[in-house]
Amino acid sequence: MSTTALSAGIPAHAARASSTRRFYVSLALLMTAMVVVGFWPTYFGPLLGGTYSGSWLFHLHGTVFLGWMLLFVAQAALVSTGRTRVHRRIGTVGIAYGLLVLIVGLTVTIYAPLAHIASGAWDLDAAAAFLLLPLGDMALFAGLFAAAIAYRRQPEVHKRLMLLATIAIVFAAVSRRIPYESPATFLLAWLTPLAAAMAYDWRTRGHVHRTYAIGMAVFVVAFTRVFVMNSEPWLTVGRTVLAPFL
Repeated sequence: MSTTALSAGIPAHAARASSTRRFYVSLALLMTAMVVVGFWPTYFGPLLGGTYSGSWLFHLHGTVFLGWMLLFVAQAALVSTGRTRVHRRIGTVGIAYGLLVLIVGLTVTIYAPLAHIASGAWDLDAAAAFLLLPLGDMALFAGLFAAAIAYRRQPEVHKRLMLLATIAIVFAAVSRRIPYESPATFLLAWLTPLAAAMAYDWRTRGHVHRTYAIGMAVFVVAFTRVFVMNSEPWLTVGRTVLAPFL
């Protein structure tokens, strides 16, 4: 790679930086595709087919969620093309947008199980069990996004935290296609972007950045909530959270 870059009159470090930027754009596009494919049967497909009849709140959630993914792609593309000043300006707006993602996400986290109870599709226990999943997504997103903001002056850490924050909320899309009862398959699909990023780090840096290593450990531990979502201790908590809204 160095020989090729130097022979073309391009410093090796510049060529590596350009390759890394393109890689992150590719990851952003992959994750956006995962969201579209994951929600296609239950949202995007029926919406385009004119058969979707869900609440306006679900439309808002879908719009905000997809908007986040497109913003993520755009920000990666701006860095890839060297427009870092524009990236930083948009990043200021992105902080507010991230808060919107969190607020809308938490609202739908409560509304969705209540809507299933109202329709007769779920009983209170099913709704209480489900509640743990999106609450976990939102907790992960909030923590990782806050950390990304705190480390925004350290690009190598910041970009990895932003990737992790986005992977956290892709969990919901993967769950629409792959059952939790197949944990190995689920984790493989959900964490493919992170595994790819770690492999890329290893190939280009000779080691995996500790942000990714910590993120992988956090995600694997967070996934274990699927094994306790139907436990009586959690159901008690879930019922208590939902009770005021019934």
